[in-house]
Amino acid sequence: MTPIDDHPLRYALVNELHARPFPSVGAPAHVVYLAIKEPFDAANRDRARDHAHLCDLLTRYGAAIPPGDVTHYSGEIGRHTLKWDSHTEFTTFLAYAPGVSARPFDPAEAEVFPSDWIQSAPGRRLAAVSIRIEDLPEETEAILPLIDSWFVPESLVCTWVLEETAVIATDFRIDSAGQMRFAVFAKPGTGQGRIGRIVQRICELETYRAMSMLGLGRARALTQTLNALDPELTNLVALMNDDAHPAEDTLHRLLEVSTELESLAVTNTFRFSATAAYEAIVNERVEVLRESRFHGRQKFSEFMNRRYDPAMRTVKSAEVRLNAMVERAARAGELLRTRVDVARQAQNQKLLESMDRRSDLQLRLQRTVEGLSVVAISYYAVSLAAYAVYPIAKEIGISKEMAVAGLTPLVVAVVWLALRRIRNGVGH
Repeated sequence: MTPIDDHPLRYALVNELHARPFPSVGAPAHVVYLAIKEPFDAANRDRARDHAHLCDLLTRYGAAIPPGDVTHYSGEIGRHTLKWDSHTEFTTFLAYAPGVSARPFDPAEAEVFPSDWIQSAPGRRLAAVSIRIEDLPEETEAILPLIDSWFVPESLVCTWVLEETAVIATDFRIDSAGQMRFAVFAKPGTGQGRIGRIVQRICELETYRAMSMLGLGRARALTQTLNALDPELTNLVALMNDDAHPAEDTLHRLLEVSTELESLAVTNTFRFSATAAYEAIVNERVEVLRESRFHGRQKFSEFMNRRYDPAMRTVKSAEVRLNAMVERAARAGELLRTRVDVARQAQNQKLLESMDRRSDLQLRLQRTVEGLSVVAISYYAVSLAAYAVYPIAKEIGISKEMAVAGLTPLVVAVVWLALRRIRNGVGH
């Protein structure tokens, strides 16, 4: 049987599905996570710098250096396992090791990522997470005092996840060491793969939440700009009906406002689209946790509904308002251009009528001049003809006066016919 040729990317695309496995984490353990993002134009950043930053960390621990074109890496750095990923706008570092410190969320655990190495990163720290994983005691309420002492009660989230396999607790606050704390209490016997998936979901939830919240800053700045442009756009639309105000001046300023709005739309489209995509991922990550209430405490979905969703609605509102103003300006511009065109056509019509009147006057003047020309030319022509005819008239006994009288009608007729012929020839 003749083998079928595969698409050149078939195996690469299938391997991509298995390239980023979940970490395998047992209990007890601690996890340190870091996400780094370029402040500006992160999607077009120099990814060679990301690779160099990864290699710097690996070199400090004497680990093997991966090829320069990799987008993910997994390996050992000291007693920790490192998982590195390069994403569209950011890179992530996840390090985990068995055991927990005696001091809950000890800042020393985060020293797996040296501070000077973080300072030299090609970007800025977007997310930093510290996860403490412990076994869940049989009396589940025994962990409540720990949770209450570790986290701020006002924003505390504490919930069962994955069909009550584990309890996750956090307050979504950054501690003095710059870390956001999460506690995971897993039931004894929970597989390392399942705990690893919980860890991965927590890190993704915080990263994509932070990425989506970047749109909020853009939305607030945009709202201030739109607040300044909206009254001006409204005033320009009102001036469209004011005959005392030149329509072309209004159109010129309206085009300036339209250009500014289009520029704002181009500048913010990517961030708003990315925010919508990241928001969808956040909601999906909360959903796949399959949470249920733990001793009456707040769930992730409830926290997101109260604290996170309003921010996303603000972003959507700013985007909708911007698009609406762009459309308003475009419609007003079309109407105003139509008005200007109609006014110009009216001016052109008046100009044509004025030109017609001038043509009539010019024709009348021309005819008057032609009449005077016939008289003048005839006068001189009769005088010349009289000099030529007078000797002959004298011989045959005709007086000078009679000769002139006889020549005048004839000369006038000849001159008139000659001028008419010349005029008709010029007209053709």
